Amino acid sequence: MSEPRRRADAVRNREAVLDAAEALFARGGADGVSMNAVAEAAGVGKGTVFRAFTDRTGLLQALAERRSAPLRQAVESGPPPLGPGAPPRERVVAVLNALLGAKLDNQGLYLALEEAGGAASPYRSPSYGWWHTVLRDELARLTGTAGRADFLAHALLAAVRADLVAHLTVDERLPVAELRRRLTAYAHSVIPPEGG
Repeated sequence: MSEPRRRADAVRNREAVLDAAEALFARGGADGVSMNAVAEAAGVGKGTVFRAFTDRTGLLQALAERRSAPLRQAVESGPPPLGPGAPPRERVVAVLNALLGAKLDNQGLYLALEEAGGAASPYRSPSYGWWHTVLRDELARLTGTAGRADFLAHALLAAVRADLVAHLTVDERLPVAELRRRLTAYAHSVIPPEGG
């Protein structure tokens, strides 16, 4: 088999696995879905799933990347305030609110990723690094120091962790509109003013 054909087969298999995982997670949540079940639903061997994603956490991360792709595109090249060109304070708040929406819409997936722990820490994922960089770069325009912006980006991302969002909306029954209001107020209280 030629190399281009093998690559095309790998891409097709990867998409089939992601489609199968999406369908299984939609039916029963991320917790009860095994790699075997995903392979069977995708019509591929278990080895194909492991080669493409390494482990269950890798599969969950790929699903999160797939689901967040439109949001990332909007941040990279969409209109302000989410896309480039907005004042930094306004853009940081817009990004945080968009991330909150993503965590609310995909709560089970993000909770499963956060609970993976160990080497699969969400802080080590490429996705977390990407969001951190977006916020850090905007904050650095305000703080003038990379160190302060770096820490502040981490602190702001902690406010939209899936486990915290679930605790506030499910356990404490905080309405989403109120959660958004409080997140915005918190962000405004810690983000330095223009020229600050």
